Amino acid sequence: MNIDQLFSKASASTIPSAQSVAVVVVNWNGLLYLPACILSLSQQTHPNYQIVVVDNGSTDGSLAYLERYHPSVHIIRNQHNLGFAAACNQGIVATQTDYIALLNNDAIVHSDWLSAMVDKMSDPTVGMCACKMLAMNNHHMVDSAGIAVDRLGFAWGIAGGQKDDPSHYPQPEQLLGPSGGAGLYRRRMLEDIGLFDENFFAYLEDVDLAWRAQWAGWQCKFAESAVAFHVHSATAMRVPYLKSRLLARNRVWMLVKNYPTSLLLAYLPLLIVTEIGALAYLIYGKRLGSGIHGRFESLNQIWAMLQKRLRSPRRLTDRQMMNRLQPVPSPQKLLRRYQFVSEKQI
Repeated sequence: MNIDQLFSKASASTIPSAQSVAVVVVNWNGLLYLPACILSLSQQTHPNYQIVVVDNGSTDGSLAYLERYHPSVHIIRNQHNLGFAAACNQGIVATQTDYIALLNNDAIVHSDWLSAMVDKMSDPTVGMCACKMLAMNNHHMVDSAGIAVDRLGFAWGIAGGQKDDPSHYPQPEQLLGPSGGAGLYRRRMLEDIGLFDENFFAYLEDVDLAWRAQWAGWQCKFAESAVAFHVHSATAMRVPYLKSRLLARNRVWMLVKNYPTSLLLAYLPLLIVTEIGALAYLIYGKRLGSGIHGRFESLNQIWAMLQKRLRSPRRLTDRQMMNRLQPVPSPQKLLRRYQFVSEKQI
C-alpha cells in the first residue's frame, strides 16, 4: 500500500466523534511525582480518554497509592523494570483507542493538554503531535517543544533551556516528532511503522520512532496551547551514569536504523569529528567510561538493527529525508543546547 492509499483509508475510517485517547504513564518508584501527574490527568477537558499506568516493579508504594486514590486508573504490573520503551508498548497494546498519549510520571499538564493535541490531528497524514513542555522549576523556560535531529544525527529538545516565547517554537520543517515525555501518537501510524524499539530500554526511543515515522511519510504538528510541566531527568538521577551509557549506545543504533544511506559517505568525516568531540565532552563531564561502554555495547546488536532498518517502511528518498534533518550546527550551538541540563542529570 502506498502512502496516498494509506492516508485515504485512514481518512475514510476515522470517525471524528470517537477520538478516543489512552494516556500511558510509565512509573518506576515515582511516588514523589505520581500523585500530581495523575491528578492533572484526571482533570482533562477531552471527553473520551482513559489513563493507563504501566508500573515497572515499583517498591515505593506507588501501586497502593493508585489503588486507594485512583481506582479508575488501569494498572499494568511488571515484576521488574522492563524499561521505558517496553512499558510504553505494553500500554499501547493493552488499549484500542484512536490515539495514544505518553506522559512522564514526573510531569503535570494543563486541563486542555489532550484536547489541544487531538485538535491538531484532523489531517490524516499527521501521525504525531508535540506539546510545549516547560521546566517544572521555571515555568518561563522551555524544556522541550518537540524533537529535532541534525544531519550529524544529534537529537535535541527544540528550544530547550530558552525563554517561553513564540519566536522559539518549532517551524513545521524543523519538527521531527514529539518528546516521549509528553506527546500524542496516532494508532494507525504505529500500526504502519511499528512500536518503540524495546532494545533501546530508555532514551532516544522516541527519536527513533519519530524518524521511522518520517521515513514512512507521516507528519508531526506542534500544539502551542498543550502545556506540560516537567522535572528533567528525575528518574535518571537515581542511577548515576546510566543515561550517558544508554544515550551513547542508542545513538549508534538510531543512526544505523535511520541515517540516509547514500549521503553517509559525504557526512562521514564530520560524523567522525563530532564523535571525537563527544568523547572529549564526556572526559570534561567525567563520564568517559559510561560513554565508551555504551558505544561498545552498541556493537552487539548492529546486525539486528540493520535488519530492522530493512523492515521499516520507506516512502521518502534519501534526499527528501535529509531535507527533514537540520543543518550541521556550530560546536558552540551544539553545546548551548544542553547548557540548561546540570551535570548530575546526564
